[in-house]
Amino acid sequence: MRHFRIILGLFFCLLSSLGYSQDAQWRGPGRDGIYPDKGLLKQWPAEGPKLVLKKEGLGAGWTTPVISEKVIYVSGRRDSVEVLSALTMDGTIVWETEIGTAWMANFPDSRNSPTLEGNRIYIASATGRVNCIEKNSGRIIWKVDAHETFKAEYHRWGYAESIVLTDMAVISSPVGTETALVAFDKTDGSLLWKSESLGEDVMSYASPTIVEYNGTKLILAQTSVHLVAVNPENGEIVWKFNLVTDHAPDGRRNNTNTALYHNGEIFVTSGYNSIAVMLKLSEDGKSVSLKWTSSVLDNHHGGVVLVNGYIYGSNWLNNGNGNWVCLDWNTGEVKYEEKWINKGAIISADGLLYLYEEKTGHVGLVEPDPNGFKLISSFKIEDGTGPHWAHPSIYNGYLIIRHGEVLMLFDIMEKRDSVKTE
Repeated sequence: MRHFRIILGLFFCLLSSLGYSQDAQWRGPGRDGIYPDKGLLKQWPAEGPKLVLKKEGLGAGWTTPVISEKVIYVSGRRDSVEVLSALTMDGTIVWETEIGTAWMANFPDSRNSPTLEGNRIYIASATGRVNCIEKNSGRIIWKVDAHETFKAEYHRWGYAESIVLTDMAVISSPVGTETALVAFDKTDGSLLWKSESLGEDVMSYASPTIVEYNGTKLILAQTSVHLVAVNPENGEIVWKFNLVTDHAPDGRRNNTNTALYHNGEIFVTSGYNSIAVMLKLSEDGKSVSLKWTSSVLDNHHGGVVLVNGYIYGSNWLNNGNGNWVCLDWNTGEVKYEEKWINKGAIISADGLLYLYEEKTGHVGLVEPDPNGFKLISSFKIEDGTGPHWAHPSIYNGYLIIRHGEVLMLFDIMEKRDSVKTE
């Protein structure tokens, strides 16, 4: 069995080398909100870009759809279960698979996006079941109830984490008194390692990411209290940084945003007047120090992006309102804080910013300029119900917007035959 796992592990590595890596995942190839598409429209028509697909009935959710080889994968809640759907670019359902029980206590819609690698899909339910699914058929290859198995402790709103992968493992964060992070074997779901517990910490809602600095790889994950760096080979907690002490004025830290990494530095932000922090790794990556803080960019759950040395995103004034902010990556200096309808999600592609405002569903195309908020074009999403909380994504020149049970694709290519990614 051990030799079999080694061979399959080498096979997964080969797939990655051939381009079958986890590039279809939460917030793009780098989990940083940056999408590689080029040749996109620099301005939209007054009514918005051309709508090429509107698919209804996919189940209620706030998850980001991901696309691989012209098939769309998206999760949604139907009554008390969560379902992963696969559909073609014209909206034809290929298959649908139940992935677990929905979180029904409050805000019950689906909240975990799929991660694709080769012919497998990895996704967790909102109650903590981790699934490995065959991409072509929707068949469940293996599943593990991480929440029950590791006695995890929910925070307020269930399990909200999009799975991240290493070469050999599926990483999950069933935070509680038994562990913080665990690694499952990609091939059969068996446990490879589990980290130590962080005591009274419980789950956050921030998906982890994997970074490499000076040859050291680290999993960056968040709990209700800490940002932790974990060795992906054995689960050792390399270092931890307390995000609550001196950085959460009201003692609450509902961490929701994947840490943003660049060149040995890590930016972490959360809403509710929590202080954002910029951290700097030591040369060997085995410790971290505080570089600067910001009380202005406390992003609620819409993510932030780094473009040309500046951080862009919205802040939290209260649960229903927020402004758009630009910070200098190096210093934390506020370049602007400006009102545009309301706070929301943000991504970037081809040198521009794409904003999806959460209250009324306005989508904005913005020039990234530290001198001020420069809206180029905008339009409004009229279909779907509930808050506009799903992060947008971009694939092959299509802007993908999800609102409740409705999925929409907009053509944002300048010329359809000139689509390029890199």
